[in-house]
Amino acid sequence: MTSSDSSSTSTSGGSVSGGAGGGGNVSTCSTATSPYLSSCRYRKRSVRSSNSSNNNGKKVTIPLEHGCEDNWTWSRRHRSKEIVLIDQNDRTVYFHPNWSKGTAGVQGKRPLNNGRFYWELHVSQRIFGTSIMFGIGTRKARLHANSFRNLLGEDEHGWGLSHKGVLWHKGVALMYTDPFKENKATVVGILFDGIEGTLTYYKDGKCLGVAFRGLDKIKEPLYPIVCSTAAKTEMTLKNTQSDIGRLQDRCRAEVMKHIKSRDDLSKLKLPSIITNYLSEAYNDHVPLRQIDNYDMLFDF
Repeated sequence: MTSSDSSSTSTSGGSVSGGAGGGGNVSTCSTATSPYLSSCRYRKRSVRSSNSSNNNGKKVTIPLEHGCEDNWTWSRRHRSKEIVLIDQNDRTVYFHPNWSKGTAGVQGKRPLNNGRFYWELHVSQRIFGTSIMFGIGTRKARLHANSFRNLLGEDEHGWGLSHKGVLWHKGVALMYTDPFKENKATVVGILFDGIEGTLTYYKDGKCLGVAFRGLDKIKEPLYPIVCSTAAKTEMTLKNTQSDIGRLQDRCRAEVMKHIKSRDDLSKLKLPSIITNYLSEAYNDHVPLRQIDNYDMLFDF
């Protein structure tokens, strides 16, 4: 687009806080959604206090309390030539080390399907330019383009969130949350639930709500992916957790595939404790605003 992807501009943009959800031991967070987006509900058992702090020095919470440490790294094989992995553990990504003349991405080594995975991306203050993206994709997702673009989610092989607060999948853009503040370090958390088939984002410890759903139907392996058009952007992978999920959660996910409305749940005439447990996974759909090419010319 412009030279702004190679040199940072003055601080601008909207509030860093998301439009939905909240921090702390919150059992429910929700957001307005599209047909492939939904509200999210997490019981207290899936959230734990963390020793880490957000950029305001406040303690935050991260999911998967009963998960285990999952030390996956970024792939040296599946990355753009405009990406350098700068620490010995391959967990820090450095984009466009000289100047930017396109969009660069890298894929994680961890296949995500069929389990629950959480990871955090500690993004340096060089947040600016056309698009910095966080999400997942298949092996068919592009990891390099000789143009400034929203690379992750440009087609059916990727699901991504840009730093402008926009979700991308199949080339469709939907407003999801407020834009990130430019030139301010940020922590982006991502929770992939392969059992429920959802992808949820967190920003500086705050749940933004489920972004994508139906991911349990994807048969190809899915991998973490990050992309950036901005020169000298740095992201460090931290707090990688995994949880294969309990049997009752897997059974609930299977039952909910056949539930179309809350009335369907009541018609089952189950004990209230079971009905309440099943209803935690039910999602009321409210469409998000779709963004077109005209909107892309302006800050949101």
